[in-house]
Amino acid sequence: MKVSRLSLLITALFSGSTAFAATVAVESPDGHLKLTIEVAADGAVTHALAVDGKPLISPSPVGFAGGRFAGVTRREGNSVWRPVWGKRSVVPDRCREATLNLGSYQLQARAYDDGVAFRYVFPGQKPTGAEATAFNFAGDYTAWYYNGENHNLGPEKLSSANGKRLPVVTLKTDDGDYLALHEADLPEGEPLLLEAGQGGTSLRIASKLSASWRVVMFGRTPGALVDSHLIELLNPLPPAGMDFSWVKPGVTVWDWRINGAKVDGFRYEMSLPSWKRMVDFAAENRIAHLVLDANWYGPEFGHDSDPVKGGKVDQVREIIAYGKTKNVGVWLYLNDVGGRKFPLEETLKQYGEWGAAGVKYGFMNGSPEEKNRRTRLITELCAKNKLLCDFHDGPVHPYGQMRTWPNAVTREFCQAQLDGHKVFQPRTFVTSVFVNMLAGPLDMNNGLADLTQAGRVDHDVPVPSTLTAEAARTLIVFSGATIIPDIPENYRKHPELLRFLAAQQMPWRESKTLAGEIGEYIVLARQAADGNWLVGAAT
Repeated sequence: MKVSRLSLLITALFSGSTAFAATVAVESPDGHLKLTIEVAADGAVTHALAVDGKPLISPSPVGFAGGRFAGVTRREGNSVWRPVWGKRSVVPDRCREATLNLGSYQLQARAYDDGVAFRYVFPGQKPTGAEATAFNFAGDYTAWYYNGENHNLGPEKLSSANGKRLPVVTLKTDDGDYLALHEADLPEGEPLLLEAGQGGTSLRIASKLSASWRVVMFGRTPGALVDSHLIELLNPLPPAGMDFSWVKPGVTVWDWRINGAKVDGFRYEMSLPSWKRMVDFAAENRIAHLVLDANWYGPEFGHDSDPVKGGKVDQVREIIAYGKTKNVGVWLYLNDVGGRKFPLEETLKQYGEWGAAGVKYGFMNGSPEEKNRRTRLITELCAKNKLLCDFHDGPVHPYGQMRTWPNAVTREFCQAQLDGHKVFQPRTFVTSVFVNMLAGPLDMNNGLADLTQAGRVDHDVPVPSTLTAEAARTLIVFSGATIIPDIPENYRKHPELLRFLAAQQMPWRESKTLAGEIGEYIVLARQAADGNWLVGAAT
């Protein structure tokens, strides 16, 4: 970014009894969005957002008590990000920025064409008081919220909301524009938590103070939010000297949901004979990986289950070697119990030396703040050992890590297909893609070819879907590991479905949401690495 220090005309403005020391406006490069920050004489700060002069967020508190305006620095950015993998191969990175010096802290604000963000920078000791940040919306907007591994909360009017709410929060304004609240680049601290008070139209930050970006995404359509890269762009580039050319996203087969399926006298299990069938199938159809799920090194919650010596470790090492002869990588599951009872760094180093492709980490314990710290540690250790990573079972929400750590390819930040012994309803899909997926890549494991799930060991219940919908969902869900859950024979019964899955060659060159409405439908197109366009629609 080109940096320049501009003079600021500071005037004393009076509105009732409030005296303002400064008003700082930051406009998006295209001129449509305007973030206005006002600093009162007593140090109180507010932010407001408008589009084309129309208020979206009314003046709302931000920052801490006791600040003192001491100047502003502005800069503009106009560059291009070329991600290792993502929704598109070339991403414009254009913004305008203003950093307000408020004495004890700085308020750094940015405006992009598709949203605004601000964060705190602390040159010295962090303030001891509570953060005052809130979002006073200019109307009684309709909102949808992340809701763990369940159907999303909403739609609800803001005036009906009461209590804690988890981001991502997606909102539809009274004029039909769309907003989303989230955070980006959480280096440490508690992940974002919001709180609503019944009868109002505000959400306030209820989580502990952190240095993450507070992000407001904007779109004329819900699809514009889906296509945005704002969250990633607010994260730093990879550490200097780190090479991520080994990261290969793609469709992935999985052994958990095949367990118990029977075909032509063969019973699928989570063991070497079945794994070899899955690797052969993957190789035949240009599928990148096989994920080995829980219990391969012993009962996953067993304190004596050794993640490098226990259970079927010899079979695992054999399938990794077999996969290499077929150009199919093998992921390994690691439960948090094994990750804590045994030396984590040594375990991940061993997986890398075996030649594993990635780690699926499950059931992480701890407070949200502790889980964020551990997630970042595991992601970095995986990168050092050339391992992709996928976090499951109540993970910390994505906040753009894939820009800094491209090996962070997916996360179960959603209700996954048949996971947790709950049936996945179609309305959940067409809501979550406009809410959860705004945060980053999701592991939703769609793509069944046998909707009956007959004979499966884990939750053998019919799925309320169609083959066409299952195929479309695999394309629509943004993920660096599109994990599909069925056996080869069921896919081979539907060659058109199999061709569609095999055609999803990543990294994507381009992605575009063509149409959609939250909770109703979505139509999305992606251009594969070989140049072919694929289109998926779901209702």
